[in-house]
Amino acid sequence: MAEEDDSQKTEEPTPKKLEKAREKGQVAQSQELKSWAILMGGTLCLLILAPGIMRGVKTTGRQFLELPHAMALDPKNLQLLFSEVMIQLFIYVGPLLGILLVIALLAGFGQTGLLFAPSKLKPELSKISLKKGFKNKFSMRQLVEFIKGIVKLTLVAAVALAFAVPYLGQIALAPTTDLMFSMERVHEIGLWIFGGTVAVMTVIAALDYAYQKYNHIKQLKMTRQEVKDEHKQSEGDPHVKAQIRRIRTERARRRMMAAVPQADVVVTNPTHYAVALEYKMDQMAAPRVVAKGVDSLAFRIRSLAEENDVPIVENPPLARALYASVELDEEIPSEHFKAVAEVIGYVMRLRGDLPPSANP
Repeated sequence: MAEEDDSQKTEEPTPKKLEKAREKGQVAQSQELKSWAILMGGTLCLLILAPGIMRGVKTTGRQFLELPHAMALDPKNLQLLFSEVMIQLFIYVGPLLGILLVIALLAGFGQTGLLFAPSKLKPELSKISLKKGFKNKFSMRQLVEFIKGIVKLTLVAAVALAFAVPYLGQIALAPTTDLMFSMERVHEIGLWIFGGTVAVMTVIAALDYAYQKYNHIKQLKMTRQEVKDEHKQSEGDPHVKAQIRRIRTERARRRMMAAVPQADVVVTNPTHYAVALEYKMDQMAAPRVVAKGVDSLAFRIRSLAEENDVPIVENPPLARALYASVELDEEIPSEHFKAVAEVIGYVMRLRGDLPPSANP
């Protein structure tokens, strides 16, 4: 069943799926890239800091090599001497360790950014399942990691030996040579080995990072049904949205029909269009459209106007123009002022609000 499910996951993960995975701490991250960054930083630090570290170590170790007979070997003195040596070594090596720690943190942040996933810290009983643990230990992912580790160790060991073998004769003569010369040789060998290791790790880290990205996307792939379900959750079920639109349209229509009895005039086509206008001379700068409709809705507007003694004026060009250019609760535009003024004036004269020769 699992294989069937995996075979059906043909769709790329959506941004929402990737974001949810990130919130759970599931991100593409290459440990090899961290190792590469630490090695690269270690190599650069050796180039810059190693001479100073070597001088400090030489100064600290000289007393043990030149005057070993002058040291008191009682426990108290040995403890004090050991403490001093450790403090000195920490002073010399501490900056290098601090830099490597910062590099390791930056390598992690560089891949994932600032990531806070409390769910990773939440205890889960499934994590201590023997069956699940056994399955994870022998999964394809673990097999790939095991093979990758063997290949990496083999390549690094081969490169290290290739650079170290030419210096084996010089290392054998180290007890008979000057301490500073021997440490310089160790420094040189270390740089060669580090440089070769970094070159190998660069290739390994690049390949591993690409693999981790590919594997991360593969694990988060979705079936077509999952994509549809997520789309419904994000955008809303089309049936529900259509129902909401119908409800909103019906409510707006009821409000519109409730405004018809308060209208001052209804301009009609006469049968296909109906536009109800309201105009309060002392309150409005221009008449306002309070209702409009075509066909059956126009018929309802005319019927409601007749029931409430709202004047109905037939003016087909004006009715069509107002219906097309003016939205509900908007004032009419200036290009229709003259035609509407004639209609409003006609109605007001019928009511006796204006003398027969006056205009609103």
